[in-house]
Amino acid sequence: MDGLLDILDRLTVPGDLVQEEGEGVIRCVACAHRCLLKPGRRGICQVRFNDSGVLRVPYGYVAALQVDPTEKKPFYHLLPGSLALSFGMLGCDLHCPFCQNWDISQFKRDDRAGREPYQITEAEIVALAHKGRAAVVASTYNEPLITTEWAVSIFKLARAAGMKTVYVSNGNATPEVLDYLAPYLDGYKIDLKSMRDRSYRQLGAVLQSVLDTIEAVHRRGVWLEVVTLIVPGFNDSNEELWDAARFLAGVSPDIPWHVTAFHPDYQMTEPPPTSMDTLIRAAEIGAEAGLRYVYAGNAPGRTGNWEDTRCPSCATTLIRRFGFRVLQNRLTSDGRCPDCGTIVAGLWT
Repeated sequence: MDGLLDILDRLTVPGDLVQEEGEGVIRCVACAHRCLLKPGRRGICQVRFNDSGVLRVPYGYVAALQVDPTEKKPFYHLLPGSLALSFGMLGCDLHCPFCQNWDISQFKRDDRAGREPYQITEAEIVALAHKGRAAVVASTYNEPLITTEWAVSIFKLARAAGMKTVYVSNGNATPEVLDYLAPYLDGYKIDLKSMRDRSYRQLGAVLQSVLDTIEAVHRRGVWLEVVTLIVPGFNDSNEELWDAARFLAGVSPDIPWHVTAFHPDYQMTEPPPTSMDTLIRAAEIGAEAGLRYVYAGNAPGRTGNWEDTRCPSCATTLIRRFGFRVLQNRLTSDGRCPDCGTIVAGLWT
């Protein structure tokens, strides 16, 4: 691991998301931990560090890179049926025991985690997106907030090439990082992992920071979708699901809420997989709370029409899905229901 860390430390540049505190001490503001770093110290993420008073941040490599359906991120109201070139690096500011990408996110926390970095330029990533016919470029897999400088350098080129840009994130952000990102970001998917601060602290974050990010992203006009992984015994009570749904509806009833199925992974192997009854119950709570677009995911063909986008006015099915596949899209070119003319919130073209 130390050898890999040496390689990663060389693949860095001076960071922008930093505040000077004097005497070589700096504060990183890429995530809500706001790590105060003396020279030689690393942030909670392990990949941003103080080098003689200079914040060094990851740059110029990927640890994961592939073309995915945009629905897999998941974004259901952003270019449905399109492809997204997805890239990730190493490290995370949380330590979720159910992380599906722990082998890259938990680098330097878990001796089993870590991958050799593949050096690549921003232009090469955008060229690969063109080659893969991707309309979207996504920073994902590990936590993108901690590699924001690298993502923005890619997004600038992707935007210039006519592509949409998105974050797939835990939402543990700061106003500073959102202001830095917003001019180059089209979509932001946030994991709302719980509505209980005690549960969030077990994962390494504070609930209020994530709630603040959801409100702030919506306020900045970036397209927002929210995902809650329903984990039996962790966040699946009716009370907690109602709290999540009411909060989101209070921010905007147009926020799509994806409730997805847990399966045992990484360090959380005891809870059983989420039942379909639980997923449907969560989706029904979201709809009853006033959310116009609620989806039950991770279970293709097993949750009725909760995979589909329906008109919030006349309830006709507009986009039919099976898993990550779009089977039919009846939306007009300007994002309206063809039957009643209602505008459906999203980025459609």
